[in-house]
Amino acid sequence: MASLHQLADYCDRRTRRSAFKDYPGAVNGLQVANDGRVTKIGAAVDAGLVPFEKAVECGVDFLVVHHGLFWGGAQPLVGPAYERYATLVRGNCAVYSSHLPLDAHPDLGNNVLLARQLGLRPKGRFLPHDDAFIGWTAPNKFKRTQLRNRLEELYPRVVALEFGSAHPKQVAFCSGSGNSAIAALPATGVDTLVTGELREEWFNFAQEQRLNVYCCGHYATETLAVKALAAELAKKFRLPWVFIDTENPL
Repeated sequence: MASLHQLADYCDRRTRRSAFKDYPGAVNGLQVANDGRVTKIGAAVDAGLVPFEKAVECGVDFLVVHHGLFWGGAQPLVGPAYERYATLVRGNCAVYSSHLPLDAHPDLGNNVLLARQLGLRPKGRFLPHDDAFIGWTAPNKFKRTQLRNRLEELYPRVVALEFGSAHPKQVAFCSGSGNSAIAALPATGVDTLVTGELREEWFNFAQEQRLNVYCCGHYATETLAVKALAAELAKKFRLPWVFIDTENPL
């Protein structure tokens, strides 16, 4: 058994929470407490009623999420909002959220793990955000067709826009929403992006700028970091952990 304070403090330091400026609604860190004890760790992409119900059912009392509870700002605790918090309190389940720090992290981050899944070694930073960078780039050793085939093996749905080079020299990675990433891509000299999703209007941009873009799902590309952090916590504090999969197709 470990204490809630120990796990939350470790997550704060490991993700460099205080040093990474995020969007206001992220509210990174411990968002909901429990009775102070932790016996089982969970990882989920989203804070929501169904992930919370599944976590409590599995005996999780410390749940790490990527998308936290407060994106919509203050709201009355009625209806589904009430049910979310009531489920956590009844189940004695704490919630720890980490958004951009877990996208950008050099060891545990979604973007470095996306690259490593493909057998690439991330070396360059990409997509500035205030005083930090969210994305990564990696030298590429594969043909475009090989990249696409590997992504299709890893992800259930891959949308491929292939207007760039047949053998890209570099690949950029930005998990989740790639709208800001694709806009920043031409200035970097990189013509290939692996991301989660894009708005419709970026099709013409990719075509005109001669880019390769692979959209593998917002949810699917952001399962990696929460799993990595939960596994590291479990090893350090000698606790079991589980991934709470909600099978989100978006």
